[in-house]
Amino acid sequence: MIKFGTSGWRGLIARDFTFANVRLAAQGIAEYLKEELAVEGSTIQGRRPVVILGYDTRFLGKEFSLAAAEVLVANGLKPLLCNRDTPTPVIAQSIRARKAIGGINMTASHNPAYYQGLKFSTSNGAAAPPEITQRIEAHVERLIRNQWTFPSQVVGTFPCPEFDPQPAYFKQIAKLIDFATIKKAKLKVGVELMFGTGRGYLDRLLIEAGAKVIVFHAEPDPFFGGHHPEPNSEGMSEVRQALLAGKISLGLGLDGDADRFGIMDRDGTWLSPNQILALALYHLKKHRGWTGAVVRTVPTSHQLDAVAGLLGVQVHETPVGFKYIGALMESEPIIVGGEESGGLSVKGHIPEKDGILACLLMAELVATEKKSLRTILQLLEAKTGSFFTDRLNISIPPEQKEMILKKLAGGLDRIGKFKVEKFITVDGFKFLLPRGEWVAFRASGTEPLLRCYIEARSAQGLSQLRSACRKVLE
Repeated sequence: MIKFGTSGWRGLIARDFTFANVRLAAQGIAEYLKEELAVEGSTIQGRRPVVILGYDTRFLGKEFSLAAAEVLVANGLKPLLCNRDTPTPVIAQSIRARKAIGGINMTASHNPAYYQGLKFSTSNGAAAPPEITQRIEAHVERLIRNQWTFPSQVVGTFPCPEFDPQPAYFKQIAKLIDFATIKKAKLKVGVELMFGTGRGYLDRLLIEAGAKVIVFHAEPDPFFGGHHPEPNSEGMSEVRQALLAGKISLGLGLDGDADRFGIMDRDGTWLSPNQILALALYHLKKHRGWTGAVVRTVPTSHQLDAVAGLLGVQVHETPVGFKYIGALMESEPIIVGGEESGGLSVKGHIPEKDGILACLLMAELVATEKKSLRTILQLLEAKTGSFFTDRLNISIPPEQKEMILKKLAGGLDRIGKFKVEKFITVDGFKFLLPRGEWVAFRASGTEPLLRCYIEARSAQGLSQLRSACRKVLE
């Protein structure tokens, strides 16, 4: 069965993610779109039935997109394909710029190379929410029951109109980033592209802004060099070497589809997405004078809340999944929306995470204050106190998953020696502890994992909570 998780449907290539299943998903999407086109007053009624298609550098990405295009055409829709592998945020911006009725993106984001994925976005460029993906899944289930088949052409041969999405995206980014300030700073930057879609985007924008740029892994590779395409501390190890050698003073990284970011400071320290969200809010409020609230997901650090408190900014909390953040960003002024897994967007931009934008904002902050990011963060922590976070990814056998979740759903009085002060079930199970510390448990929507999120106010407290959380799961 085709099921959409927090960010689309993902599966193992050739086992789950097959051309037959992609055509099924595309037919389900086509039927949903045709229903909405016919609904009086719907957000897409009266629009040309254009659907933007894109893909990342994974195996058979373009071919899967062409298979979807063939199905859409058979349903009277008009697919328009990006002319090369394309960042997820660029596809989202293209949907908005071209007033399309939706978009289909073949990407499994930061998952290992043997995964492929299909992400459906609505007409505003946001990832489709559950109420829409459930309708698509219902169509797919009916198609399977009716033994639906599609008389397709030879894989990869279907002719689909193409376009270049880069100019419109660059025009949008120019409205959000102060490139003049970056140019004055003459930054030396290392850019880790993870063999993915970010090449010609983040590196080119920085070069055009006058920065000296060293690029790592710009060539497309469906195997991502044999590693996960995730710009974490390990994935950016070559950038760290260049920083420690004094060749660059800032490291910026993107995942395979460029919607997530990784940031390294001049001393080689990898800064967590939680810290970057706090810095982004600080920068946009202090230096830009932006107004509005901030929104984060349940397992995102309360460091963002602490900085928001300093700046007099309201905080909203949503379930995991940028689609929830994006929905709120569309309905009210939000300075920054973000999640601990490396997603960020800002007011006036797409309701979708954008790693390119996040990296440019950090370059702008460094250029503005002429300080390292860690120095800026330390000055903030002198006022808010320190925050220590961790995420444990624990593999769980399917037969034990429900038992563990049932245990957590009943609530806990204590986590180890720490008394539970409040139990939150907005998404997963979050336990607020004394001194502003907390832990949260949540089953992954895309992998056979249970995620345990931990936040403490000291290194010792973090270590104690790690042990306590493992004992809870045992």
